[in-house]
Amino acid sequence: MIKKFFIIAGLTAFAGLSAQKTHTVVKGDNPYNIAKRYGMTVDDLVKLNPSTKSGTINIGEVLIVNKSAKTSSATTSKVESYSGSISSKLGKIALKPKQTIYGITKQYRISESDLRQLNPEIDSNMKIGDLVVLPLSKIEKYGDADQGAVQNVQPETQPVKSVTVTPSSSTKKANENSYTIEAKDNYYKLSRKFNISQKELFALNRGLEDKGLQPGDIIIVKGANVSEKNAATNAVVSTEKASVQTYTSTSFADDYVTYTVQEGDTVFGLLNKFGITLDNLLTLNPNLSEGLKSGMILKIKKLDAAYVKKSGNALNVVLMLPFGFDSNDSKYRNLSLDFLAGAKLAIERNVKSGQSLDIKVIDAGNEKSFKNSLTQINQNNTDLIIGPFFKSSVLEALEYVKTSKIPIVAPFANSDDLLVHSNLIIVETNELIYADRIVKEVKDVFSDQKIYIVADNDQSMSKYLKSNLEKTLKNPNIIVVKSAAEIQLDQNMMTGQPAPVIAILANNNDDIGEAFANKLIAASKEASGIKAFSMYYSPVFDKKSDELSQSNLVYIMDRKIDTEGDFEREILAAYKAKYCKSPSKYAVIGFDVVNDMLSRENKKGEIFKQMNKVQTQLGTKFEFERTKSGAYVNKGYRVVRLLPQ
Repeated sequence: MIKKFFIIAGLTAFAGLSAQKTHTVVKGDNPYNIAKRYGMTVDDLVKLNPSTKSGTINIGEVLIVNKSAKTSSATTSKVESYSGSISSKLGKIALKPKQTIYGITKQYRISESDLRQLNPEIDSNMKIGDLVVLPLSKIEKYGDADQGAVQNVQPETQPVKSVTVTPSSSTKKANENSYTIEAKDNYYKLSRKFNISQKELFALNRGLEDKGLQPGDIIIVKGANVSEKNAATNAVVSTEKASVQTYTSTSFADDYVTYTVQEGDTVFGLLNKFGITLDNLLTLNPNLSEGLKSGMILKIKKLDAAYVKKSGNALNVVLMLPFGFDSNDSKYRNLSLDFLAGAKLAIERNVKSGQSLDIKVIDAGNEKSFKNSLTQINQNNTDLIIGPFFKSSVLEALEYVKTSKIPIVAPFANSDDLLVHSNLIIVETNELIYADRIVKEVKDVFSDQKIYIVADNDQSMSKYLKSNLEKTLKNPNIIVVKSAAEIQLDQNMMTGQPAPVIAILANNNDDIGEAFANKLIAASKEASGIKAFSMYYSPVFDKKSDELSQSNLVYIMDRKIDTEGDFEREILAAYKAKYCKSPSKYAVIGFDVVNDMLSRENKKGEIFKQMNKVQTQLGTKFEFERTKSGAYVNKGYRVVRLLPQ
């Protein structure tokens, strides 16, 4: 059975370079934001359009704008130079509905790390019709029939130029599904021309209603269902940001506390909420003059000074690993040695790229003897601490460096009492985020089916799931069971035939996962329409993915290596050449954590200024969000969706 995988992820757009002559007024426009968009002053706009002098403009009105100006979107951004193994000739694709990061990597045979190097902000606000930079040779070889126009991009600062592509069926179809906006176009004209409603046009081109029709931009005018017909039939892993907000709308960005405006907020209310003046709020947020809108992000105040490097050019990094040599406790020794093996490869890689590092490895012993190891840290000359592993040890390390505020990275510890430490970076994604995602997935398909939850040993996750499902769903019938064998199909009262149920795995044991998978396969042969979910990955999901697709299995996982990616192949080969074996789970974690952290550091040790970057290493997704209380937490995870064809 051929299976389909649908992936959800955020992407950032690249707009094309285009000179502007006119602008058609859309909902939300005013003279100030129009002038700002085209790099003009309001006076300049009024001189070209005397009718705007009163400040009143009408939707659909065509205004003359600065002919030489470029839009204020990412049109003037240069494409970062690419040093990977792909061709230096680059091109662009226009995003289709439902197209995702991992779908692009699989279709165009490019690793996610290479894709991110070419598109550094690729995770922010995916919009249909936006442009993504790819190797031109891969676009020409693997390009979709409905992918939109291809453009040639020269590395560094050279401008974008159009490229002639040999006519083919795919190029013709692309022209049928996309359209380049002309100066005299308006929504009515496009609706008539392509037999599409204005509402459908906005649905195909997210953000078009706010942005307006910009001459030279490429929009999608057909093909709302194309992506499903052409979805990849090979197993892929999706990377998603948690859609359930587990923290408050107050966050941190760069050097500022920020706030995401909620429905019902008022400026007066925000001033009272944060104890700030209107003058300060307007100074930090000039766009506030356009009005307060739900979803906009406001800077509230400057953050307190974070860690600042003390001396020297080299970054002084301490690795605290529980080898247990001093305490004669070898319980975690193999784990630590594997972690260190991956870390060494990451360190060597960053040194070769020109980073100056001074690495010190400390035996953190065990939880009882940990305090002794802290005395080996020189607080006057340490820029980053990676480790320790245990929560109690992390708390002791935080207390030890509380005056120096040295950044500490916790590879495995994650609990609420750690969140209050502003110099802490938590790598392990909290399982409650996974559970919240499962609740949302179940809500999307629930229609009075009986729900079974296969519990973990202490039933903590199953209880959390049950409680939140009961809050979210209307009168659900939820049964918590200890084994998959207890899952029973329901019975249709009218026909007497077996009826489908919803099954959720909340146990991380691989044997339980195998039993769960086998039960789903057997049950799906008796009744169609079963919906299955798992908070965790189990190896059987790969082995029996065809059969499991009949139960519409959706599961969450992390640390899966894309062995087809250039970056991943390079790292795996380097590891094997160095150690004569493939990396273990903890070697992968060691490489990923250390490589990610070192890549965020600059020469001044200002790691917190780089935490907003979303990065994928060998097998781990890093997508950090700073909590209101201060700590950075990784909310990156992956969702795999198996759908039968």
